[in-house]
Amino acid sequence: MKQLFRLTALLAILMAGTTSNAEEDARQLVEMPPMMQQHMMSNMRDHLAAINEILINMANGELDQAAEIAESRLGMSSLDRHGASHMAGFMPQGMRQAGTGMHKAASRFALKAEEGDALAAYASLVEVTTACVTCHTGYRIR
Repeated sequence: MKQLFRLTALLAILMAGTTSNAEEDARQLVEMPPMMQQHMMSNMRDHLAAINEILINMANGELDQAAEIAESRLGMSSLDRHGASHMAGFMPQGMRQAGTGMHKAASRFALKAEEGDALAAYASLVEVTTACVTCHTGYRIR
């Protein structure tokens, strides 16, 4: 439980370092064609919706359903669905690594959730959201 709180605190610290003022935005700008921007933003909205659905299922004690959502929409099994191979060419290496880290963490979470230990699954889910925060803290698209 202490580890979960530490990871949550780290996530809060990372989020506190972001800024909402675009003029002060120090994140690395990643330029891509408008169609690719829309594709990436759509993927990220779906990732956020998937995390929300995972949390709902976990709160209801439905860890198997949370695992299925994680693997099919966020995990390594989701890469073709999201067109990852097409997107990767537009991303700098660090951004690609953060994305790959998120997908791998989601697959690890799915396995942990299938084991049925809710606390361990929650702790594993923090790795997924930390990868998201890391990427969003370091990069922006245009």
